[in-house]
Amino acid sequence: MSDTLPQTQFTFILPQGLLDEQGNLHRKGTMRLSTARDEIFVQKDPRVRSDADYAPLVMLSRTIVELGSLPSVTPELLENLFIRDLAYLREFYNRINQQGNEYIPVQCPECSRQFNVELALSGES
Repeated sequence: MSDTLPQTQFTFILPQGLLDEQGNLHRKGTMRLSTARDEIFVQKDPRVRSDADYAPLVMLSRTIVELGSLPSVTPELLENLFIRDLAYLREFYNRINQQGNEYIPVQCPECSRQFNVELALSGES
């Protein structure tokens, strides 16, 4: 049995970034793994009950623990994300929660060596 604790927080950089009301751009953030409590909270949220499409924003607001210098991340704030950034965060969320890391396993077509590549979507630097 391993004594190593699993990684529960992962850093990311948004492809475009979130613009706040003062015109500041926030790109770098940290997301934690989601829990059963998060799932229950999202399902009980009145905004989600009236519009299921709102669920990803509520879940992301619970699991993004840091985004730039913003004091907090709310669903209302995430409504201002560029679509490319929202797609990135959804993919990042799925990858860390389903696979436990932000990497994509690949295999070299020439030598058949297997290795991991960090998740990077179009436009991310």
